[in-house]
Amino acid sequence: LLLGAAIAVVIQRALRPLRVVADTATRVASLPLAQGAVSITERVPAEETDDHDEIGRVGAALNTLLDHVDASLIARQRNEERMRSFVADASHELRTPLASIRGYSELSLRAMRQGVPGVEETTTAALERIQAQSLRMTRLVEDLLLLARLDEGQELVYGTVDLTALAVDAVADARAAGQDHEWRLDVGDDPVIVAADATRITQVVANLLANARVHTPAGTTVTTSVRVADGTAILSVHDDGPGIDPAVADEIFERFSRGDRSRARQTGGTGLGLSIARAIVAAHGGSLTVQSEPGSTTFELRLTARPAAPETGEPSDAGTGPTTNEQASGTQDMP
Repeated sequence: LLLGAAIAVVIQRALRPLRVVADTATRVASLPLAQGAVSITERVPAEETDDHDEIGRVGAALNTLLDHVDASLIARQRNEERMRSFVADASHELRTPLASIRGYSELSLRAMRQGVPGVEETTTAALERIQAQSLRMTRLVEDLLLLARLDEGQELVYGTVDLTALAVDAVADARAAGQDHEWRLDVGDDPVIVAADATRITQVVANLLANARVHTPAGTTVTTSVRVADGTAILSVHDDGPGIDPAVADEIFERFSRGDRSRARQTGGTGLGLSIARAIVAAHGGSLTVQSEPGSTTFELRLTARPAAPETGEPSDAGTGPTTNEQASGTQDMP
């Protein structure tokens, strides 16, 4: 009897950690995990997760599993919130031009039916506004379609691109569009070659320069530089403007995020430009980052560089793909 009682006590004490694990798993199984904000706070107590025995290792493994599930649920909730915000913003951006198109259409139709004096002028003005809003809506839809295709790994046509020549052309275009800014170019004499989609990389650089022009005051100095470091081609756009608002700095690359919270067409665009730029660079296997503080903001684009043959200045494997951007000669001396 004494031996049986002792064995029972020993077995109960040995199985106690297993009962704790089972109770924890039962409580977790009863939580509503299908929808809404969910956080799993249940864990096996630390004293029951001894790595020196099998049952303790089971408790530690269950805690690790619960940590992973909890992190996944938090990520799911964050993605759902972003999707709701994305749908709401997209609906707003599409609703505005649609409302304008409907309003001008009704105005034009009413003027025609009632024979209002000057109906031709009214109709012409209304049709012009309808066309403008239609183009705006078309651009938004095309941007959304581009993002979807980039997410699926489509929409890129690779070729040989000279980042130096691309930067020269982009700065020239930016200088023409923003004559109240000071535009500087810092590039070397040698071409910086990458394998990329020339059209899309040009779109990225143009977007960075346009942001520097739109979101900084007149007189701001914007410097575009191209260099190679450790086999990586680096194109950076730096300005000495007021910097990015800290309230939006962490979400500047999110879709429909705006440095300027307004929806004014002058400064508060759709908020897709930087998200498209990062998606394009990510599709190339590169990175697009930003560092900002008052008086200094730098966007940095990084892509894998391709070596050039010293005799011709052409990429050593240039025959593997079409050339999509030719080197501009004599333009590196632009101020």
